Amino acid sequence: MSIRIAPFDALDGAQRTQAAELLTRAFAHQPNTWRRLPEATAEVATFFHDPDRSALAALDGERVVGWIGMIRAYSHAFELHPIAVDPPWQRRGVGAQLVRALEAAARSQGALTLYLGSDDDFGGTTLYGADPYPDLLAALGAVAQSPRGHPLGFYLRLGFVLSGIVPDANGPGKPDILMAKRLA
Repeated sequence: MSIRIAPFDALDGAQRTQAAELLTRAFAHQPNTWRRLPEATAEVATFFHDPDRSALAALDGERVVGWIGMIRAYSHAFELHPIAVDPPWQRRGVGAQLVRALEAAARSQGALTLYLGSDDDFGGTTLYGADPYPDLLAALGAVAQSPRGHPLGFYLRLGFVLSGIVPDANGPGKPDILMAKRLA
């Protein structure tokens, strides 16, 4: 596998369209994300027009097979959002390569922490459908072993740790699981 990582601003129009199409395929299993191409195209466009956003693409030749975004949300903590890998390319190291490249980019811009939210609006963890109140930390601790199909395990393998939960972020029983990684 010969994947090249390139900055988003180096993508041509066809590759930007590929990135949007890829977003719809990569998140097809989740009901509240980029289901239609116009929504995905608008998301991709934010990484070209918003100065607080940047992204990297994974290219196989000239074809976009994955991409990852970064949002400068705090002076020293940046958000990883989103990461999308074309389903035929998943579980082949593309996502890990994108995360490592994004960590290096964030570090070079002064970030000390990279964080993310990993929604469970489809039943991928024990938090789905559960009421984590009144003990959010106990509920979060119980989810450390990710069931198959949720990206939590992927992020844990890359050194991210559980850092919080936003209960009902996507509706009743559909939390956002927060994770973070120290870059310094």
